[in-house]
Amino acid sequence: EGKVRALHVLIKHKDSRNTASKRDPDGVQIKKRTKEEALLILRGYMKDLKCQEITFEDLARKASDCSSGSSGGDLGFFEYGKMQPEFSKAAFALQIDEISEPVETKSGVHIILRKA
Repeated sequence: EGKVRALHVLIKHKDSRNTASKRDPDGVQIKKRTKEEALLILRGYMKDLKCQEITFEDLARKASDCSSGSSGGDLGFFEYGKMQPEFSKAAFALQIDEISEPVETKSGVHIILRKA
């Protein structure tokens, strides 16, 4: 496979390589959040998605600590290896329209939705 297109929601925590985000510019909340707490937040969002209480794109806009959140979490098309190894591995393993389990990277914890 050459490329995939994926959307994601990133939740940063105190051990993330960058503890600031558009939603938390000074990292006040992020620096207090443990990885375990970030995973709990993501698992709650996964339940909301399964119950169709929110779309993936709206969730990314509302909750993601990545700047891609403003575009619904859309990272566009990318080749294997362009993203962090754990992220690439998870994104390329998904079927189209499948959502990953939480994925841990140096950026924080993510859920990924493969679109193509």
